[in-house]
Amino acid sequence: AIHKVFNTPDDKVVWDVGHQAYAHKILTGRREAFKQNRKYHGISGFPRREESPYDAFGTGHSSTSISAALGMAVAAQLEGRKEHVIAVIGDGAMSGGLAFEGLNNAGSLNADLLVILNDNQISIDKNIGALHNYLMKVVTAQRYNKLKKSVWDRLGAGRLREWLQKLVKSTKRNLTGADGGTLSLFESLGFRYFGPIDGNDIGAMTYMLGRLKQIPGPKLLHVMTTKGKGYAPAEEDQTVWHAPGTFDAATGRRTGKKSDKSKFQEVFGTTLLDLARTDNRLVGIT
Repeated sequence: AIHKVFNTPDDKVVWDVGHQAYAHKILTGRREAFKQNRKYHGISGFPRREESPYDAFGTGHSSTSISAALGMAVAAQLEGRKEHVIAVIGDGAMSGGLAFEGLNNAGSLNADLLVILNDNQISIDKNIGALHNYLMKVVTAQRYNKLKKSVWDRLGAGRLREWLQKLVKSTKRNLTGADGGTLSLFESLGFRYFGPIDGNDIGAMTYMLGRLKQIPGPKLLHVMTTKGKGYAPAEEDQTVWHAPGTFDAATGRRTGKKSDKSKFQEVFGTTLLDLARTDNRLVGIT
């Protein structure tokens, strides 16, 4: 949908991490080369500027996309170039400090920038934390608003509807202290918020991106997606299939050999647990 609506590579797309850019690489002339992805003499597992003009930024670590895209947007503005800059970032990476710094700076500079928040509620494992809880409230609020509209439409105009609306507002105010608003986080940072919409619906995405292309300034499009969408084994076990190694595409059976060497994080985690079993004062914080 991004490549259909925007004129890449003149318009710039910054992918926050390498996995997100795989479909992008296949769509931008590297379909055959992708068979050698992450192999010796093959193409990179990350966006790489030396590899293709469509790779606008050499991604290395998560949470850098918004700041990088902001730099490109400001450069285009200063040089008077009419180009669009898009940052695509997942909900896990959005919790990184650099992502918030990028949002803060983009809002204050009023840069012409589109941030697409790809929210699948999982990065490598299930997401946790305050931002995750906030995004869940946004999605829940949208479902609530759809249900509420359906109820009001069925009631039709009249005194009963007016009385019920007053009762709902009064109850909500008493429970929360205010009417509240789910969009305040991004709007307080200077972004116009749109969504959430179904990110796996190409038609809906194409339509929305076409609209946003016409709106200047900082914008954030919140899209809901399913990690591994379209491949049953990946949908059913999203953590394992984040990076499964080699596998048989027809059966989903993983064929890669498991190393007998422990990874750094496994050694660290096991040691931390061993220490915690003997000292109840020990607390681990991610």
